[in-house]
Amino acid sequence: MTDITEHAARSAETMKVVKDMEDALGRASNEMHLHFHEDFIWRGNVGCGTKKGLMEFRHNWQFPIRAAFKDRVYKTEQFIADGDWAACFGVLEGTHYGPFMGIPATGKRISMPYMDFWKVEDGRIKDNPVFVDFASVLLQLGRDIFSGEGWEHHDSGERPAPRPE
Repeated sequence: MTDITEHAARSAETMKVVKDMEDALGRASNEMHLHFHEDFIWRGNVGCGTKKGLMEFRHNWQFPIRAAFKDRVYKTEQFIADGDWAACFGVLEGTHYGPFMGIPATGKRISMPYMDFWKVEDGRIKDNPVFVDFASVLLQLGRDIFSGEGWEHHDSGERPAPRPE
């Protein structure tokens, strides 16, 4: 095989591992060990934390999300793969039925934007940098962490954007 063919095959294998895992998450599977490497690390942005190992991921991410949001639907807009790495972006939709970031259940349907990156090793996910837009979720639940100072006001023309001197 050529290098290009080998790379394409490795990319396809990586994508299969990731899509199988995402399918398992969507089904609320409790067999996540099938998808994650024994040295797995999940690296989230501020507010999400870092999970070292599958058990931390399950106990400190997967279970709290399940506890806060029911009727979850993952809507991935785009997947890409490049060798041992894959990525996607999309939204997780769910109904807020348990505490989330100190906010009691509201019954509101929310949309949680995310970007995921995965490195696959030995047929399982080993590294998972993640970016989840908790600020958006909190705003949907009635808490504006920017206190009205978000830069969307610049985009709408409501307020001029600051300029350097």
